[in-house]
Amino acid sequence: QVTLVESGGGSVQAGGSLRLSCVGSGFSYDYGQYCMGWFRRPPGKEPEAVAYIDPSLRITYADSVEGRFTISKDNGKRTLTLQMTSLRAEDTAIYYCARQRRVGRCLGDSKDDAYYWGQGTQVTVYS
Repeated sequence: QVTLVESGGGSVQAGGSLRLSCVGSGFSYDYGQYCMGWFRRPPGKEPEAVAYIDPSLRITYADSVEGRFTISKDNGKRTLTLQMTSLRAEDTAIYYCARQRRVGRCLGDSKDDAYYWGQGTQVTVYS
């Protein structure tokens, strides 16, 4: 089965940095053939896309994280990374690694069932 496991969450002071990682397994095709991304769910709010990267390395960032977060992947290691800097209180959320179910380019689908999901990792930013 498809498995995604996140790590790297924790508590950090505003202005600090964290690096999240995700390891994928059980994919039908090569890891590099899939759109991969990070989503987050702030307390009491709906999930939102943070960043995603497609097989051609095209990257999309949410406006709220542009210039502060960097998404990257290593196809050989089957990992996805989110480097977060200049963290703010509003970045507090559960962060989820996700893989698009359909192979190929990122489609930007907002529906939950368009993706496989990890269990999430908590990020808390405090003053």
